[in-house]
Amino acid sequence: MIGALKALFESPSSDDPGDSEHRVRLAAAALLIETARADFTQSAEEQAELETLLCKSLALTPAEVAGLVADAQDRVDESTSLYEFTRVINDHCSAEEKLQLVEAMWRVAYTDGRLDKYEEALIRRVAELTYVPHSDYIRSKLTASEAR
Repeated sequence: MIGALKALFESPSSDDPGDSEHRVRLAAAALLIETARADFTQSAEEQAELETLLCKSLALTPAEVAGLVADAQDRVDESTSLYEFTRVINDHCSAEEKLQLVEAMWRVAYTDGRLDKYEEALIRRVAELTYVPHSDYIRSKLTASEAR
C-alpha cells in the first residue's frame, strides 16, 4: 500500500524512451476510457471508436490496442483522480499532441450521437489540466460535433 502511494508521487526512475512511450499510451487510453464511461454507460460503439482512434493515432495493431485498453481499464478502475494520467501527458506530450488527445475525447463523447454533461465536464477538466487553450478546446468540440 505504501509502495503504491510512493509510486504515485515519484517520477519513474527509468529514462527508457520505450517506458515513457508506454506510459503516454496508457494515459491516453485511460482518458479515452474515462470519456466513454463519463455518462455511466460505455456502449460498444464508444469502445469501438476509442480502439479505432488508438490504432490510428498510435500506429498499433488491433491486438496491441486490445492489450493496451485492458491495461488502461485496470488503471482507470484503480485510479482516484485524473492527475496520474494528465501528469504523464503534461510531462511527455507537446501542445499539439495534447490537443489531439482532447479532439479524440470529443470524438468518443459524440459517438453515441449526443453529448452528456458529464462527458463535457470531464473533457473540460482534462483540457484545463493539460493546458489546452480554451479556444482550441471549443474548436475541437465544434469539429467533433460537425463530424457526427
